[in-house]
Amino acid sequence: MLIDSHAHLDSPRYDSDGEAILIRARQAGVGLVLSIGIGEGPAEMHQALGLCREFNGRRQNGADFPRLFASAGIYPHNTTEADEVALAKLDALLAEPEVIACGEIGLDYYHEGAPHNMQRAGLIRQLEIAAARKRPILIHCRGTNESTDAWDDLFLVLEERWRPTGLGGVMHCFGAGWEQARRSMDLGFLVSFAGNLTYPKAEPLRDVAARMPLDGILVETDAPWLAPALHRGQRNEPSMVVETAQVLAGLLSVTPDEIAAATTTNFFRLFHLGQDVGN
Repeated sequence: MLIDSHAHLDSPRYDSDGEAILIRARQAGVGLVLSIGIGEGPAEMHQALGLCREFNGRRQNGADFPRLFASAGIYPHNTTEADEVALAKLDALLAEPEVIACGEIGLDYYHEGAPHNMQRAGLIRQLEIAAARKRPILIHCRGTNESTDAWDDLFLVLEERWRPTGLGGVMHCFGAGWEQARRSMDLGFLVSFAGNLTYPKAEPLRDVAARMPLDGILVETDAPWLAPALHRGQRNEPSMVVETAQVLAGLLSVTPDEIAAATTTNFFRLFHLGQDVGN
């Protein structure tokens, strides 16, 4: 079984065929999808949980859907909306059993958006809520023009505010260098690779992936974005995580089945799920 550890299933781009994309995922061997609950802002954080409750346990024409879990969080550029009402909503969502992670949260200095100091303050407040609810976190981090400035700031926050919790998390859609990957693992994070791993110009990222231990990795789509190279420019969907897993297997000189087994074990370990989940 493969797990798509990060997909925005509540995207409007799936409004017309949400059931079909989940059935295709199951047919491709994807048994579990983590549905990311950031929406277009805090007002939509709950939508990922709603999808869990809509699809879990359902069958369509004799076919199973993948098991869905959800996250909830306030994206870096939406931290301008992280008022007490939004933070209370986040806290309530993280109390739900299907909501197993806080995220995606973090720092994004690449795109114009919330001021950096506001992003850091919003991140810290969400870390406090996630720690109280004992939920691992899903981190988005991107610096300016390939700089490590956001990563440097992120590690300062995580060292002080998150390492002591021992809860760990996921470095989602990882795109930095080996030093950032190594420091992430040292903090108890799994490093998750998305479809950009397959792009022709992503050789530096593939060099990082080739050095990763099997017990430190996940795969994801970040759907509907970042479709793998063979589908680049198209809408991504959870079934396409298979292609990223195949590339990662080649880089690590293991079989795709070994990647599936390792990433599933890693996901279950981080989120304290039983081995029967998704079967």
